[in-house]
Amino acid sequence: MTIRICPSVLNADQSDLAREIKRVEGVADFIHLDIMDDKFVPNFTYSFERTREIVHDSVLPIDLHLMVEDADHWGPTYASLKSEGVFSVTVHYEATKNLSATIGLIKGQGVRAGVAIKPATPVEVVKDFIDDLDMVLVMTVEPGFGGQSFMAEMMAKVSTLRKWIEAKGLSHTWLQVDGGIALSTIDQASASGADTFVAGSAVYKSENPAEMVADLRKRANASGR
Repeated sequence: MTIRICPSVLNADQSDLAREIKRVEGVADFIHLDIMDDKFVPNFTYSFERTREIVHDSVLPIDLHLMVEDADHWGPTYASLKSEGVFSVTVHYEATKNLSATIGLIKGQGVRAGVAIKPATPVEVVKDFIDDLDMVLVMTVEPGFGGQSFMAEMMAKVSTLRKWIEAKGLSHTWLQVDGGIALSTIDQASASGADTFVAGSAVYKSENPAEMVADLRKRANASGR
């Protein structure tokens, strides 16, 4: 199973994100960019125009995580930034009204489409869509803030999703976890079946972000299926 490490810049130096991203160039697979609107979650991060600037200046492809209302509109809108460097767009199941159509519109722009579920959302809600998804994101904290503690009880969802993915032979479908991922928790997530890991505080609050990414990958590979 291929392991992917996606540093989140939520806790990076916001005054020079291009430099912060460059610090993990060559070791990270993607940059995870959290878009919050202060409505779906009680925090605000970047406007669409600021997102465009960050994506344009990034030396790594961008994995966009939309924690916003009206994801049916904003998912395809952010997917239009493919030419700037957006690789994937993940919308929240809880913020969509027509998930199937939204997945299609995102993929129609040549961008990978993912769906995220909050801790309180049962994993079964994505089962009918999994054949069309490029990624499922299991939140291992409540979305909206960085630096929260890892919710180990979410690993049951990860294990269930891994069984579904393997049973259907969906080799293109990645299984991502986001929240509290660090050297002390990534082994649990990897052993449960996750293959794509978002790490924010662990990377950008360390003395050497690039070294931390490498260490996280090594730990995940050692614990993975």
